Amino acid sequence: MGVAKYSKDEKGRVTEVEYLSGIKVKSVYTPEDLDRCGFSYDQDLNDPGEYPFTRGIHPQGYRSRPWTMRQYSGFGTPEQSNERFKLLIANGQNGLNVAFDLPSQMGLDSDDPQAEGEVGRVGMAVDSLRDFELAFKDIALDRIGTGLTINAVASIMLAMYQAVAEKYGFSKKVISATPQNDILKEIIGRGAWIYPPAAGVKLIGDTIEYSVKEMPKCNPVSICGYHIRESGATPAQEIAYAIQIANTYIDEVLQRGLHIDDFVGRFSFNINIYGNMWETIAKLRAAKKMWAKNLSERYGAGKKDKKVLFFRGLFGGGGSGLTKQQPLNNIARGAYYGLAAALGGAQTTALCSYDEAYTIPTPQSAMISLRTLQMLMDEVGLRDTVDPLAGSYFIETITKEMEELIEKEMAEIDAYGGMLKAVEDGYVQGKVARQEYEFQKGLESGEFVKVGVNKHVMDEDGDDVELHEYDEETAVAKIAGLQELKRERSSRVVAQSLKSLEQATRTGGNVMPPLVECCRNYVTVGEMAAIFKEVYGEFKEPNIF
Repeated sequence: MGVAKYSKDEKGRVTEVEYLSGIKVKSVYTPEDLDRCGFSYDQDLNDPGEYPFTRGIHPQGYRSRPWTMRQYSGFGTPEQSNERFKLLIANGQNGLNVAFDLPSQMGLDSDDPQAEGEVGRVGMAVDSLRDFELAFKDIALDRIGTGLTINAVASIMLAMYQAVAEKYGFSKKVISATPQNDILKEIIGRGAWIYPPAAGVKLIGDTIEYSVKEMPKCNPVSICGYHIRESGATPAQEIAYAIQIANTYIDEVLQRGLHIDDFVGRFSFNINIYGNMWETIAKLRAAKKMWAKNLSERYGAGKKDKKVLFFRGLFGGGGSGLTKQQPLNNIARGAYYGLAAALGGAQTTALCSYDEAYTIPTPQSAMISLRTLQMLMDEVGLRDTVDPLAGSYFIETITKEMEELIEKEMAEIDAYGGMLKAVEDGYVQGKVARQEYEFQKGLESGEFVKVGVNKHVMDEDGDDVELHEYDEETAVAKIAGLQELKRERSSRVVAQSLKSLEQATRTGGNVMPPLVECCRNYVTVGEMAAIFKEVYGEFKEPNIF
């Protein structure tokens, strides 16, 4: 599955193993290792469904409920995305995870000159409520939860999701949406930011506060360690940074007068399953415990209801593990990633499809990923017993060691002055980028083994992959539709809606109510985002080297 440092002797025998987080792996583990690390069943493990939830949040695990399968999907036009959504739902998927194109992520309309060549390329192009009307047509939004993989303009897309649900007859009280909505990881790990970090955190606070009061089944933020891991963080750093990012959002909401138990139970996480399988499992198990400890010890949460301490979210993806070389090998990789997610206790999971190193998944490759998850759930035996690795000398020892590494990384961020300052200064970005550079050098030198890339290499040109060609005509049609919308809508109503949004933004009010009204009146994403740009300005990344 990858990746660790393996030292060998002259006969090729493994002499040392070290995981990326720094855990050095012994050849044999015994009860003495549990004694050495201070393992306690009650404090470190406990029964499933009981604090600190290392064994999972449900007492009967997958016996009581299968994990939610939420494959990442969406491309081109809303009509094309709607067709893919329905295909996946018809074949057993029980949640949606929507991809947006780059212009939408950056708050640009399809007719913006900066959007040229990118409209619908890497996700669904969304300009207004009309696009959501097409994308979610004939989908039971009271039964199908939807992840919205969007960050800088997450507040806009959450408002739009409420507006489209209500247009189709679903109350905002019953719909479940999970916008990614994690701007700090976006600055660390991807680059699709718009506004300064403090302004981005304020907008996230608005969505959390609004959801608590108006959309009780929504998860207003999904803290995304996934992309931080993809960008070069170790597994321990992925969890440490994710928790510290969550703490930043918690602090933002607490200063508004809300009690932590009123909102933190709706936080969710998106965690990566790429890497060495055992290190990944230890990371996932440690994450559940560390999040519960963080909430209870730092914030006093969970005294009335233990459920607010649950580490909830999607463990999936594994995109960094996929290779262009010998792409069919990625089918096997995906299966092992799914296995790691299940053994780590995922409530929701998704797999990158085998062709994603090249292109947007075809219907066939998307179905293979979905069927892989279904086989793990229904054929392989992962529903037989809860947390089958519990009590393993090896797993429990490295889980404890992972916890110590996570605590160390969290303490470093606290000492720096918190995650917001560390991101504003570029401290975390620089650290992660340097690590990714060193890791890439390790791949090129063969220090880290990657089958088909630097070992067992073959002449391979990706003939097994069907490329998703970019359709310029689709983009032209999308732009024409947007311009038609602008002609048809009421200019007066649009201007009034934007004025209300600007007033709320300038006075520090919660922007969600005026955003919902803007969406209902077919104000575009670009027009709403422009108000925020005017008031907040745009983030200028510091020099990280």
